[in-house]
Amino acid sequence: MGEADGDSVDEEVLLTLDDLKVHFPIRSGILTDRVVGHVYAVDGVSLSVRQGQTYGLVGESGCGKTTLGRAVLRLSPVTDGSVWFKGTDLAGLSNEEMRRQRRHLQMVFQDPLGSLNPRQNVATILNEGLYVHDLGGSKAERRDLIVDALETVGLPSSALDRYPHEFSGGQRQRIGIARALVLEPDLIICDEPVSALDVSIQAQVLNLLEDLQESKGLTYLVIAHDLSVVRHISDMVGVMYLGGLVEEADSDTLYSEPMHPYTKSLMSAVPVPDPEVEDTRERILLTGDLPSPANPPAGCRFHTRCPWAQPERCADERPVLRRVGPDHRVACHYAEEIKAGTIHPKAGDTATIVQPTA
Repeated sequence: MGEADGDSVDEEVLLTLDDLKVHFPIRSGILTDRVVGHVYAVDGVSLSVRQGQTYGLVGESGCGKTTLGRAVLRLSPVTDGSVWFKGTDLAGLSNEEMRRQRRHLQMVFQDPLGSLNPRQNVATILNEGLYVHDLGGSKAERRDLIVDALETVGLPSSALDRYPHEFSGGQRQRIGIARALVLEPDLIICDEPVSALDVSIQAQVLNLLEDLQESKGLTYLVIAHDLSVVRHISDMVGVMYLGGLVEEADSDTLYSEPMHPYTKSLMSAVPVPDPEVEDTRERILLTGDLPSPANPPAGCRFHTRCPWAQPERCADERPVLRRVGPDHRVACHYAEEIKAGTIHPKAGDTATIVQPTA
C-alpha cells in the first residue's frame, strides 16, 4: 500500500490518497474531437485520514478540492495514483466492485435541493441505497431503518411521504445526511455541507455531524472554503492550491502557526470579532486571479502570487510536501526561513502585506 509521506503503515488509517491525479482532457474540433490539453484539477495529492477523524480540506474555488472528494468515490475518473480504503485500492476496481464499496463510502453534497430527486418522496430517496445494496431484508425492515435514520438526524417519521421541495434548506441537508447514514458507512465525504445554509442553520448541521461522529464512530472528509467552519469541526486540515496540497497540520497548529505563504494569506483574511485584535493583525492581500489549472505555472504554483518568492528557485522547482513538525507538512522551499524572518517579503504586484496599525 502506498503511503502519504513515506512513514510506516498506521493501522488506524482508513483512507490514504497516494499521488492522486485527476486530469480532464480539453478537446477541440467537431469532427476530429482531438485532445489539445488537460485541466490538471488534482495533480499529485497524498494524504491520510485516520479512523474516527475529521479531515478538513480547504482552498479557494477552483483549487480541486471537490474533484478530489468525487475521485475518492470514483464519481470523477482517476487519471493516476491510488485511493487506498481499508486496504483496497479503489482506483483499480471495476465498476461493479466499486459499486459494492460505495456502501462504506457515502457523500453529502453541497446543494441539498439539487442532490435530491424532486420526483421522489423521502421514503423512496432513503430506500434507494438499501435496495441497491440489498440491505434490510423485507420492506418493513427497510422502513424501520429509514425511520431510524430520519429520527437520528432530527426529522419525524411523518416526513417519509413528503417531497424535497416541502422542506427548508436545513431539513433537506438533514435528509441528505440520513441518506448517507442509512447504509451505515465508515467514511462520509461532506462537500461544502453548510455553505448553502443560513448561518444559524449551519451551526445546527455542524453540531449534528459532530454528535453523529461521536455516537457512531464516523470518519469525515469535509470539503469547505469557510475556514471558521473547518476549524470548528476538523482534527486535521489540508490546504489546497491549484490542484496540489500545500500544507497539512492538526487544526490547532495550522491556525496558530501557518507556515506556507498561501495558508498565511487565507488565515489573514478571516475576520476576528475583537476590533483591538483585528487592528493588530498583519494582512496579506493577494492580487490577480488564480492561474488556470489548464496552464499552471512552472515550479511552485503559488510563486506568481507569493510575496516571499525567490526567483532563483521558486519559479523552476516544484516543492515537495515535507514534514516540518509532528503531523505538520508544508510544500514551500523557504517555509522555515519565512517563519524565522530571514527572508523578507518583496514589494511588487503579487501581493500586498498590510502591517498592523498598533
